[in-house]
Amino acid sequence: MGPADAALVGGAGLLAGAVNAIAGGGTLIAFPALLVTGLPALTANITSSVGLLTGYAGGALGYRRELADQVERLRVLGPPVVLGGIIGAVVLLATPSAGFRSAVPYLVLASCLLLAAQTRLGALVARRRATATGGTPADGTTPAPPPRAGGEVVTWPTRLGVLLAGVYGSYFGAGLGVLLLGVLGILLADDLQRTNALKTLLAFGVNAVGVVVFLVTAKVAWGYAGILVVTSLIGGIAGARIARRLRPGPLRAAVITLGVTVAIVLIVRG
Repeated sequence: MGPADAALVGGAGLLAGAVNAIAGGGTLIAFPALLVTGLPALTANITSSVGLLTGYAGGALGYRRELADQVERLRVLGPPVVLGGIIGAVVLLATPSAGFRSAVPYLVLASCLLLAAQTRLGALVARRRATATGGTPADGTTPAPPPRAGGEVVTWPTRLGVLLAGVYGSYFGAGLGVLLLGVLGILLADDLQRTNALKTLLAFGVNAVGVVVFLVTAKVAWGYAGILVVTSLIGGIAGARIARRLRPGPLRAAVITLGVTVAIVLIVRG
């Protein structure tokens, strides 16, 4: 590992940690950087997952204020996260590297479409819940906020969506944040910053489970992983602080733009 490669991976780790905390998609920064250093695709993917784990942790730490009263949600969504992370990691290890690379851009595009529909679908879900409980949304277009102390029931569709997102995220983490943000935004009536905080911690859980599985394979480039561990942690903490200051509309647009751009690049590169 030369100085140029180390600098490239270090810079990618900073940016990836910040992007994961803000919107998701940091893997699409770290993974290509590792490929440039000459690592095989599967090794680069696993090394990226191991190295970016602290970035998710840093993002969750930066969002601790928004997570403080979402303990009940985390308790309910924890098992789907663990199961999804295990399934995705096992499937990845059984898949040729060319196979998982070819599927990534289309999965990212699907998650972008989900996020683009978040506002309308979220309002529809809120209206249905309000009708079922005899209440009404705050207005005709904005979902009513949920109970702040974990009183909202986490539905089975939400658990299934998180499970499937966990499988995908452990298989190849690019777009995991986008996918989780879309699922949670549609099925949980809440403001974007609290949803983003929940997404960040769940993404950390998915990656942590996957990393445990990956560590037993001995397919980690530890030098690069060590660089990513440090730089993505710093980027994650900084990214969470930046995201809290952004308005929901521009943040959502930035996430969608990032996802579509990355998907197009991956399709063109084949």
